[in-house]
Parts: sequence; structure tokens; C-alpha cells
Amino acid sequence: MPVIVFLIDTSASMNQRSYLGTTYLDVAKGAVETFLKLRSRDSTSRGDRYMLVTFEDPPAAIKAGWKETHNTFMEKLRNLQAAGLTTAGPALRTVFDLLNLNRLVSGIDNYGQGRIPFFLEPAIVVAITDGNKLASTGGVQDELHLPLTTPLPGSELTKEPFRWDQRLFSLVLRIPGHAPLGPEALGSVPSDDSPITAMCEVTGGRSYSVFSHRMLNQCLESLVQKIQSGVVIHFEKTGPDPLPTEEGVLEAKLGPQPWHCCRRLIYVRPNPKTGVPVGHWPIPESFWPDQNSPTLPSRIAHPQILFSCVDSEPVVVDKVPFDKYELEPSPLTQYILERKSPHICWQVFVRNSSKYGDLGLPFGYLKASTALSCVNLFVMPYNYPVLLPLLDDLSKVHKLKPSLQWRQSFESYLKTMPLYYSGPLRKALRMIGALNLLPDHQEYGLSYSVGSYLKKLSQQTKVEVDRVNSAVGQKTHLEVHIRLRHRWRTSSTCSWNHISQRMQSFMGRATLPSELTTDEFSNFQLSTNNKFISFNLMMSNPYDVPRRHLLDQLSRMRRNLLHGTACVLDQDQIHSVPIAQMGNYQDFLKHSTALLREVDSDQPKRLHTFGNPFKLDKKGMMIDEADEFVSGPQKGKRAADHNLPPGGGPKRRRCMSPLLHGRTYMFPRVYSTLNEPSTGSEHLEEYVAVQQHQLGAEVYDESEDERSEDELCLAIEEPVVPLRFPSPTRLKKQRNRENQEINNELQVLITREIRKPGRCYGKIFHLLQQLRGGLDTQLFFLHSIIKEAARFKKRVLIEKLELFMEEIHTRATSISHLEAV
Repeated sequence: MPVIVFLIDTSASMNQRSYLGTTYLDVAKGAVETFLKLRSRDSTSRGDRYMLVTFEDPPAAIKAGWKETHNTFMEKLRNLQAAGLTTAGPALRTVFDLLNLNRLVSGIDNYGQGRIPFFLEPAIVVAITDGNKLASTGGVQDELHLPLTTPLPGSELTKEPFRWDQRLFSLVLRIPGHAPLGPEALGSVPSDDSPITAMCEVTGGRSYSVFSHRMLNQCLESLVQKIQSGVVIHFEKTGPDPLPTEEGVLEAKLGPQPWHCCRRLIYVRPNPKTGVPVGHWPIPESFWPDQNSPTLPSRIAHPQILFSCVDSEPVVVDKVPFDKYELEPSPLTQYILERKSPHICWQVFVRNSSKYGDLGLPFGYLKASTALSCVNLFVMPYNYPVLLPLLDDLSKVHKLKPSLQWRQSFESYLKTMPLYYSGPLRKALRMIGALNLLPDHQEYGLSYSVGSYLKKLSQQTKVEVDRVNSAVGQKTHLEVHIRLRHRWRTSSTCSWNHISQRMQSFMGRATLPSELTTDEFSNFQLSTNNKFISFNLMMSNPYDVPRRHLLDQLSRMRRNLLHGTACVLDQDQIHSVPIAQMGNYQDFLKHSTALLREVDSDQPKRLHTFGNPFKLDKKGMMIDEADEFVSGPQKGKRAADHNLPPGGGPKRRRCMSPLLHGRTYMFPRVYSTLNEPSTGSEHLEEYVAVQQHQLGAEVYDESEDERSEDELCLAIEEPVVPLRFPSPTRLKKQRNRENQEINNELQVLITREIRKPGRCYGKIFHLLQQLRGGLDTQLFFLHSIIKEAARFKKRVLIEKLELFMEEIHTRATSISHLEAV
């Protein structure tokens, strides 16, 4: 997860304007936004974290830190103001302390246990400044100096304030105030000669001298390419220069050369599956670990790796892991590639890493790739020329059963190996199948006091992280307004008698109301007409009020003083709400006075009319069987009809689908009202006539038609209910629901037939003949069936279904034409 920190110069000199009329600060803001757009094109930018720091005094300098969101970052960027000094040194110290907050908590630096390249948190610091003199409260400085004191715990463990995965790049704005006369020169962007350039080079970055907006965009595109996962290493030659080769360099140059000493990045590629870098071996420390030492020596930020120009053979053993890192293009890589010797390597060392000897023992080598496209750093086990042959003999000669002589040689090797290599070596032995070859003594070689100190630092850093995060979120603003203090009982140029007379002329009385106390005006301030000032700073200096607004201001002050029981600053502000707050009606209701209850409590409760004056509370509404809109609370079922029989009246009979059982569906039976409950044929005829009248809405079951007249007469003697015809809307809904149930059953049966092997599709089309619903419903059903057939690649069935669908569509079209005629 790369961390990108923008350090913006907010000194007063950033108010100077370019030839386009924009200030340097506006150019810096636009550069940040352009950088974000360019970076968003890369798919790996989703895990980026952006921070914003200015040249102000901490903690106000941190505008967006670890906890702030991207929206907060953009808001703080747009609100930056250029007013202050060019304190680049303290600002850079604030940036590096902010980046190093989480390192001691996570233990990513691995102090005293070897430098692990795949334990990294890559960070890019982009400083945008005008390159003027470094002005501070102590005067003007010619060189950039970072403060030595810092509140960050554990800062003494590293000599520099930065780490090996943190690089500084600066954009020094040199855009002139007048338009250039000649054409702009094309080519690479040169480095600037400002004091910040030296700091950029020390961290492994560089500075850009920007003379135009086109050049600024070119620098931003270059910076986006610099966001790489890797660490910076200082390479330095030891020993004599290499001998000239036949294919490569023919003659050696005298004197120091650029490839003898260079500080460059090695790329640490993440695992393509997990996205996290993975490795096996550390880079050794520049001291021999001592278990009796109470402290740890300070390390330099960039490890100094010495390479010997003596040609050696690269050594690799099966199943023994190694790490491979590509070097950033540099004079060193160019020189190695020009030799055109991909089959030889140069061993690398770390000074004072061994117990005896100043140079140390080799832990890897530099080697050009086979295609001569790049140079790689191979990190192997410490003193690999001795260990790898031993492991090769253990696997091939001894068959993982070491002899006594092999064990003695292996123990002699362990004495030359730093103890923090024990863990990686044990994992390597486990990979080749050799176990129990390392002793169980302490692995990392740290004393008890050093281990306790590192744990204590972790706890202290957690407290410091919380403190810095809370300070960023709750910054205290300086008061730039004038408070009106109460001076009633002190001597003043205006006497109390004069105030009484003035108040009597306005209010008809000479005393203040009892509810108005002087404490209410302790924080009274004057408002301004500046819309860019925040609400907390709207009450500012009285001299900020424009002259043409003085009379309006006095009238508001008089109204606030004399009318009301509290210090209301300006009633006009209620009608000047920003657009973003206009819809926040709930907060307005919280602060408003409680309304009186409704006179008629039986009426449905109406919601507030904000936005829609016709909005009603639908919780108290329901729809009856006749689709009539009924208002009022409905807390139960419909009241029972007293004319129904004790058994609950006639019940609705439901049968299974006629598709499966071959029965005709029966609608609910409704009995007519008879004036006199008596037996006879006249009542039977009247009953039959009523049923025939409802023939369009009801169909009887076959078993019901076989009943005798006596049974019908007995049914008539039962208590009857008033005749109610179902509404058309209810019948339509019921019909649609039944059609949907039938179609669902059809879909299950047809899907089952489709999944059967073979090409017998007669049953499928027989079931399709019983499809219910309108044209749209049938076409939608057929589309789903065709989609199911496509899953099983039944092309013949799909063609037949498409013909069947065209036939249905043609039939429906012809029927619609006949109805139109």
C-alpha cells in the first residue's frame, strides 16, 4: 500500500502570480489534482493512501493524516491559504515523523535482526515549493536543516529521519510572471539548485525545476512512474576495478567513476496471487549481534552494500531458496551490462557484519540477466559459498543423514553466521527435508534489555499515534476576532446615565430586562459580510465591516440587543442557509418549539409537509375489498357480519390445479336472500335463477350438479347471507394469481422434460398448449424456456420453440385486427 504525502509550501511567497494570472499556490493545488487523476489510471492505485502537510507549525501543519478520508483531503487542499514563513526543515521533519508512526508498532524496521527488503511500506513525498530563501523565526537560512529533536519515540535507532523505503521529490516552481517570448525548449527537466535538492538526493529522489505548465505536467507524469515498491540501497565498490573483457569494455578509466558509488532503488515485486512481497533472507546488519549488549547501535537509513569486482561463478542449489531483486537503472547497471558477461557475478558484502574481519562475508551477488536487459541482486544465505556446498552434499551424498564430519563442518559454519539468520535457515532446511540440525538456543541474538526496550517503544508509539491522530482531527484555530468584554462596573467614557437615556428612548424604560444578564454577552461578536469565513470566524474585527453596510449592521445589533431574551446574532442568517443544508429539515425540527396537539385526534396523523404537502401517513390507511380508500387506524380484521351462521358462513373452496387433476375450478358460492324460508319448487326455481344469473362469474363442480332436488331444498332451509358480487378488480387479481400458479407448475414440468436426454419434445409442446395469461406473459415464459434449453445446448428444441413463439405472436396479431374491425 503506497503512501503518497504532498508537502505544500504555504509561505507568503506562494502568492506570487505566474504569467497565466494564477498564484503559485493555485498551481500547486492543480498539480496535486492532476497527479491524482494520472495515478487513478493505474489499477494498483486502489490501495494508495494520501496525506497532506503544509509549512505551518504542527499539529496544524497536518491537514490529512492516517485517519482522514479522501474527501477530507480534497477539502483541506482547496482551503489552503498562503500566509507564513518558508520553514521547509521543520515541515519535512513533521512529514517523516508522520510516516514513521506505525513502523515501531508493526516492527517493520526489524531493528537488530537484519534488514528485510520484503518488510516495507513504500512512501513518496512530493514537495511543491517556490524555491525561495528558507525563512524562519530565527532568520534566513542558506541550507536546509531538519530539527534534531522529535517527540517520536525510538528515533535514536536510525541516524536519519527517513527510512530506506521513503523518497523525497520536489517540484520547484520557477514559472515567470510574464509570458516567454521565444518557443519553449523541449527535453528533460533539469534539477533545481534550491536547498531542498540535496535532501532529495540523499533519500534517493530528485528535484525538478519547473518553468512552464507543460513542464509541470511532464514532471507529474514522471512522478507517477516513480511510485514503485522497493527500497533504496547505497552500492559502493571495494577492491580494484575489474579486468577488461573481450566483448565488453576494452580499457579501464582512471580515477573515480560514477558507477563506483551510487544510491539506487531495488524493486521488491509483490506476489501476483496475494499482492504482498515475499522473501526468505535478510540483508545483514553492519554489526555483530551480542547477546550481552544492553543497547542497539544506530543504523543508517540506507544499508551500504560493498561489491567486489572479482569475477565469480553464481551458485544455486536445488530446493534452497534465494531472493532476486532488480536494480533501478543507474551508472552501475549500465557498466555491468556493457561488459556483456551474463555468466559471471560480483559478490556483495556488508562491512562489520561478521564476527571477525572488516569486510564481512558474502551474502549474495550482482549478476546481469541472461538477455542483458537488467541487473539483479541475488540475496543468499550468509556466507553462502560455504553453506550451499554443505547442503548440496547433505541432499545428494548423505541422503539427508549427515555424517560426523558433515556435522562438524556445519557447526563451524554456524559460528560465522549471525544469530538472526537462524530462523530463515531453519525454514530452508525444512524445505529440503533436513530437520533438527540447528540448536534450540535463542534465535535473534538480542539481549533481554534490548527486547524489553523494543516492546516498550511499541507501546509508547501507540500512544503517540493516538495523540497525533486526535490533534489532526481537533485542531485549535487562533482567534482573529475581537471579543466584547463586559465592563459595566468599570470606568468608561460612556456613563450609565447616557445609556439609560438611550434605552428609554427606544424601549420606554431605563433598565435592562431581568432575563437579560451580562453573562449572555460575554461571547458577543460582530458579524461580517464575508461569505468565505467559516461560521466560527464570522464574528470578526469591527473594521472588517464594509462602510456601506454599517447602517444595516447597527440595525441588526440594535434588534439583537433590545428584542429577545437571548443574544440572537442575525435573523437574516436563517434565510441564508447553504444549498447543502436546505434539505436538513430534521435538525430544524429538533430545535423548533413543540407544536400543540391536533383538535380532532381521530383524524390520521399527517406528516410534515416539507417537500410534498400531500404526503400522508400510510400506516393508518388500508384498502377494502371494493378498492375504496379508507382512512383511520385499522387494528384488526373486519367486523363479523351478524347475519352469518354460527359456523362462520360459507367458506371458500379451493382445489388443486386443473392441469394436474382434470377438474374444473369452483368459485366461491354465494346464496341469495329469500324472503320466507320455506320449502317447495318455487324456492328451488328462485335459487337456480340466481345461480344462472351469476353464471358468468361462477362455475360449479361436476359433483355439485349431481345433487338431487331434496338436497338443494335442504340447503335452502339454512340461514342465508345477503348477496354480494365480487368486484371486477378482485376477480382480475384472483385470475392473475391463479394463472401465475399454473404457469409456475408448467415451468417446473417443462424444465424437467428439457433436462431429460433425447429429442422427444412432444410432451413439452403439449404442456405449452395449456399456458395461461396474455401475450406478454406467454412470450416472457417462452423466453425463459428457450434460455433453459440453451443451457443444455438443445438447438433443435430452441428452433421449434422460436417457431412456436412466432405462431403465438401471429395469432395474437390477427385476433387484434379482427377485434378492431
